[in-house]
Amino acid sequence: MKFTFDSYQELLELLDENGYKTADYHNWNQYDRCVILRHDIDTDLQKALEMAELEYQYGVKSTYFVLLTSNFYNLYSKRNKKIINEIQDMGHAVGLHFDEMEYPEDMGNADKIAEDIVKELKVLTEILGINIKVFSYHRPTKTILDADIKIQGVMNSYGNLFFKQFKYLSDSRMCWREPVLDIIHGGTYPQLQILTHPFWYHDEARSMKEVIYEFLSRANMERYDNLNDNFTNLRDVIDLEERL
Repeated sequence: MKFTFDSYQELLELLDENGYKTADYHNWNQYDRCVILRHDIDTDLQKALEMAELEYQYGVKSTYFVLLTSNFYNLYSKRNKKIINEIQDMGHAVGLHFDEMEYPEDMGNADKIAEDIVKELKVLTEILGINIKVFSYHRPTKTILDADIKIQGVMNSYGNLFFKQFKYLSDSRMCWREPVLDIIHGGTYPQLQILTHPFWYHDEARSMKEVIYEFLSRANMERYDNLNDNFTNLRDVIDLEERL
């Protein structure tokens, strides 16, 4: 499967053709055959918005997991909150993407990590003004994965139900570890959880190096624009054409 928006649309069409109903972490048991579509936003909210728009046009709703601890985006910023609101307005759910590595003193301690997750859930709820009802992990240790952490009123996308009883498929590091299209077409599994990272998807197929290079280059322009919003007469100091 290519990492293009057309290929992702083909995946959605194949799911529909094989009788999979798109569901979420709360209503999946209403369907005999279902798929939970999930996206982890590790670096780029804009790419997530593009994926959300594609799904909206196709009539599909999925779940977007955002990081509170990202070094790449700030959920308190007006621009980023607007992006998240647009994703929500299209009917998609938003969940917490929790990074255990941000709590080195608690790593591997399920009780402590559960407390950290609850704290971040409260902060994200405050930022977005809605109750956050699902979380996923970013770079979890095996100990925490195996712990099957349960938090009242909140679903763990890596809990035993969704991670082990569902067929879990992921495109991490721009690599499907299993033939996702063949598995969908085969129809062996009545419940699927499919994780994609919008960061990798573009209009045309690109190598990993090309995707990362474009992201780094675009960040240069974004940083200039952000500085221009907060710096009087920036162009008198460095012109737009000189930014590189």
